[in-house]
Amino acid sequence: MHPKPLTRSSLLAVAAGLGLGWSCVMQPLHAATDVALVSGGFRRSIPVKEFEHLAETGEAIGLLEDLLEISGQAPNEVSQMLNQQLELPLALTSRLINTRIGEAILRRVARIIHPIYTPEPEVSVPAIRAGVINGLQNEDGLSVVSFLKGYPNGVMAVNLPALFGVIEKAESIAGLVQFFSDSPLDGLKEAQP
Repeated sequence: MHPKPLTRSSLLAVAAGLGLGWSCVMQPLHAATDVALVSGGFRRSIPVKEFEHLAETGEAIGLLEDLLEISGQAPNEVSQMLNQQLELPLALTSRLINTRIGEAILRRVARIIHPIYTPEPEVSVPAIRAGVINGLQNEDGLSVVSFLKGYPNGVMAVNLPALFGVIEKAESIAGLVQFFSDSPLDGLKEAQP
């Protein structure tokens, strides 16, 4: 009996898995350098350095400055959000995001953020997992910037329609947490025999 040939997505998933395995030992060789905002044929990339600059100084520059101005967002408020630290224990977080519930939540998040040309869950879920684990290795904890620096793909895509869909469903932070936690639980209940 001949083994099945590996598909491109299978190879990418294996590569992402290997990268995740080494993430606790080494910093990623490739980290996000750009965040691409994507909606259908529209794509606009913002360098991660612009997010870092805003987080460090409170001053927006480049395309990020233009987007904040258009959207009416105050740079100092966005800077505070970028600097907000989640202090989570590395070992416990790693175990939790590798459970069935953690996997279901990561699949939800992967509909919104994923490597630019490979949105398949087999690749995007390990990439998010690696970004979280690598970001937690920062001495200050996990933040948006440390997540981006730990994300193992040069360009992280943000699916704007999917993001706006979640924002519309969640009128508050509590609603957002409920959206990401209750819905995957419902899916797990249905999947059981």
